[in-house]
Amino acid sequence: MRITVVGIGADGWQALPATTRAELETCDVLLGGPRQLDLVPDGPYEKRGWPSPLLPALDDVLAELEGRRVVVLASGDPLLSGIGGTLVRRLGADAVRIVPAVSSVTLARARLGWTAEETDVVSAVGRDGRRVLRALAPGRRVLVLSSDADTPAALARLLTEHGFGASTMTALENLGAADERRVDGTARTWDHEVAPLNVVAITCAGEAYSLVGGLPDEAFEHDGQLTKRDLRASALARLAPTPGQLLWDVGAGAGSVAVEWCRVHPANRAIAVESRPERAERIARNAGTLGVPDVRVVTGRAPDVLADLDTPDAVFVGGGVAGEGVLTTCWQALRPGGRLVAHGVTLEAEQALAARYAAHGGELTRISVERAAPLGGLTGWTPARAVTQWSATKPDEQ
Repeated sequence: MRITVVGIGADGWQALPATTRAELETCDVLLGGPRQLDLVPDGPYEKRGWPSPLLPALDDVLAELEGRRVVVLASGDPLLSGIGGTLVRRLGADAVRIVPAVSSVTLARARLGWTAEETDVVSAVGRDGRRVLRALAPGRRVLVLSSDADTPAALARLLTEHGFGASTMTALENLGAADERRVDGTARTWDHEVAPLNVVAITCAGEAYSLVGGLPDEAFEHDGQLTKRDLRASALARLAPTPGQLLWDVGAGAGSVAVEWCRVHPANRAIAVESRPERAERIARNAGTLGVPDVRVVTGRAPDVLADLDTPDAVFVGGGVAGEGVLTTCWQALRPGGRLVAHGVTLEAEQALAARYAAHGGELTRISVERAAPLGGLTGWTPARAVTQWSATKPDEQ
């Protein structure tokens, strides 16, 4: 089937070009959310709202409409955030025709005089608002696509809780409509009521963690089971995260490698595998606190729980490398050209890594870190336990 997705702004039907209105007037079924459908007059088409929740029912809806001419309404640019991208991913670009309108992001930047280069965009539409925490940096400008009228207040609380209470906030309501309105304030003192259709502009004021791998250990909640900062930076350098790739963090502990992998780019994904439920819960908390709440946490013991996971682009094994079948399963699951990094501290783990190095090559490194610490009335070096690191790239299939 082929679907046309039409973007419509808050200014509604009259602002649509004649050619776009013709698209709607000649369709059999007009799909959309309640707000979009209310912007369009009744016509020869059947108006139909999306089911909620949408994604589990989407295939059934599309199957039922097979053979009919379907137009889907979306807000502004359908590919910015929402149904347009969902349909393209589900049906393929050839099956979806996009007729865009001006996006809320474009309108917001026009009202504020913000350039695209200096502005990060975060969507909270149907997503965890903590994703904005990754984008916070001193002086940085962030536009947040709100889910509803409660989003600005929730963002204000979030910013304040994470040391960005001095940030200025502007809620831009009903952009492009006759009742468009602007509300200004700061995160710490925000107490405004805002219309459901809004975009929040944030000028950040506060101190943030770097996006470069190797966050301070104190950035993570942990029980001691943590890949420490220097070792984590070394592992991430060899895992070499690039946008849109998937990492398995096996034996994740506090989830620090998965979290930092996802902080590199908002399109990155990670699955943290941890056998202990209390640690799995801690991983989820760390991911949310550090702005990557979409890290998926799988509770269970490797290699048993790895069988049904999506194919990874990279794998980090921080625990259980000497366990039966763990390294073998991870290596076999890795896509060609993918990277695997594993750490071991015991003799048994070191032997397992040495065997993998002999079989697959790569790089075998022993890392020792010493830190200055008080020694009597003076200062001396305190060594940490040495870690053996094996890293390798899986060859392309012949």
